[in-house]
Amino acid sequence: MHEVTITSGRNMHLIDPYLTIWGWEIPVYLFLGGLVSGILFFSALFYLRGKGDQYPTMVYRTPLFAPFFLALGLLALFLDLEYKLHVFRFYTAIRLESPMSWGSWTLAVIFPMSILWALMHLHRVYPQIRLPFRWLNQGIAFLNRHARLFAWILIVYASLLGMYTGILLSAFNARPFWNTAILGPLFLVSGMSTGLALNLLLARDHREIRLLSKIDVMAIAVEIFLIIHMFMGFLASTQIHIEAAKLFLGGPYTAEFWILVVGLGLLFPGFLELLEISGRRIPRQIAASLILFGGLLLRFIIVEAGQYSQWFSW
Repeated sequence: MHEVTITSGRNMHLIDPYLTIWGWEIPVYLFLGGLVSGILFFSALFYLRGKGDQYPTMVYRTPLFAPFFLALGLLALFLDLEYKLHVFRFYTAIRLESPMSWGSWTLAVIFPMSILWALMHLHRVYPQIRLPFRWLNQGIAFLNRHARLFAWILIVYASLLGMYTGILLSAFNARPFWNTAILGPLFLVSGMSTGLALNLLLARDHREIRLLSKIDVMAIAVEIFLIIHMFMGFLASTQIHIEAAKLFLGGPYTAEFWILVVGLGLLFPGFLELLEISGRRIPRQIAASLILFGGLLLRFIIVEAGQYSQWFSW
């Protein structure tokens, strides 16, 4: 004889009524990782184009902040770990099938690279500062002699960092809203946009501001296209993915996503940047601040919504 027990639902800690494992630390880390990706990508790109003197903020000044932002992101990631003393285990193996392993090793490379890139250009921003150790000065001089090769490598790893922040989520197939290949490109482009926004906040030269606005408008257009494409993919997929999309199409995340992220974080600052490009005197701080706000909120909402979505109905 077999006994069958019927219950009205499960009661699994941190999973029911929906997944609640990740708090504020993960979206903060994803945001700062994307921000650093955008900062380093455009700094290295325009350095290779020989535009450092024309666009000093983008190439030299803003990258000085990159190591500090990335350190804060890593701190947030560390705080999220359940067993913090086991953090070294990320670097005891390489698992090619694991996005988290790829991300760990990418961070292990790009964090020291961001420090070295900042030191390579420190004298251009603060000529009075001298590095304290002879061996350090010799090392930076060596890197400056091979700065173009360093910049190419930096572009590759900055792109990997920006893409990885989205792939990290999409690898969790158990959560339907994260189960899309669009998250990698979306987070990459969003990171590029936030990096441009920070440059806009710090830039002083009108030519540089104008260029940053032009590039950011294109990034915003691509980001909106990817968001629309993501929801079109959900609605053309299985019923469970349609239900995940409905969280943003009349569900609990509809207003905050479409009004705050898409409206105030993308469309409105994009419109302001178009006015700036056309010659209107628009305070760039407004558009830049809204883009940074929208990029941060995008990650908070996507992390929260992904944990809320599930493969079964009650």
